[in-house]
Amino acid sequence: MKNTLLPIRILFVVLCAAVGWLVCYTVRDWDSHRLMAVFIGLAIGLLVVLVDIMLKGFSLRGLSAITFGIGVGMLIAYMIGSSPLLDEGDPQIVFLVRLGLFLICTYLATVIALRGKDEFNLVIPYVRFVPHDVETPLLVVDVSSLIDGRISRVAATGFLGAAMVIPQFVVKELQSLAESADPSLQTRGRRGLETLGALRRIPNIDLRIHESDLGKRTDIDAKLVFLTQSMRARLLTNSYNLAKMAEFNGVTCLNLGQLGRALRPELVAGEMLEVELLKPGKEEGQAIGYLDDQSLVVVNGGRGYIGRKVNVEIVSVLPSSAGKMVFARVVEA
Repeated sequence: MKNTLLPIRILFVVLCAAVGWLVCYTVRDWDSHRLMAVFIGLAIGLLVVLVDIMLKGFSLRGLSAITFGIGVGMLIAYMIGSSPLLDEGDPQIVFLVRLGLFLICTYLATVIALRGKDEFNLVIPYVRFVPHDVETPLLVVDVSSLIDGRISRVAATGFLGAAMVIPQFVVKELQSLAESADPSLQTRGRRGLETLGALRRIPNIDLRIHESDLGKRTDIDAKLVFLTQSMRARLLTNSYNLAKMAEFNGVTCLNLGQLGRALRPELVAGEMLEVELLKPGKEEGQAIGYLDDQSLVVVNGGRGYIGRKVNVEIVSVLPSSAGKMVFARVVEA
């Protein structure tokens, strides 16, 4: 973007200087001041470019809020200025009052619109420069879901059926974690950024980065709940506290952990499985393996097959705090 803007800015400044030179051809009195006219045109061009640089980071949402505020302020000033209150009086005083009303009303309306620019999407719907359907369901993704990593695999299956919205402050939080001096936080942050990169590489997925920073709110959970409410979306999270806060505020939550538990297969005695045996069990001849959902499998007579994948028959299934404990026996091929 910078490489594209630089030649455009240079061309704009040169054109401003050229306009200053050409103006001297139309105004004969300025013919002897061509260098001054070129300097003035150059200065105006540089001033405009300086304003452009100072407005870096000013979003389309902010511009829409300013435009809306100016329009509302002008309307209010016009309505008050046209009222019977100012029908009579000294014309100069009336003019000054109307001028003051115009300045004050437009200023206040613009400031109020800028302060509430994050609620502005309730007045002007959420718009992107791509042909999204307005009725597309939205799914706001939090930090914990990106750190978890399973969201990329679920999204790749095409089961989500919603546009995923990644708030900019969530990306900043991941970057902050990735740059942390704490190795565990650093690992979590990098994993979240890797998940975000994996989501970007998935074809045919509707991934949107929401630019708003939600003003002075400092609590990232409160930001997520407020943003989800204002966009009429659902919230994807693995955080228990955030889920409870969202539930209290009437926001629908999706939890990948609950989804994983719901998708665990129902195992019954007599069913055949293939499992890799990893280590010896407590009893004589036993070996231990794990299913894809990390359920523990205790295989009688499997100690001689440690390090290999074997076919086993389920003998019984017992619930445990970590999920399920499966007892099985080796089935000879």
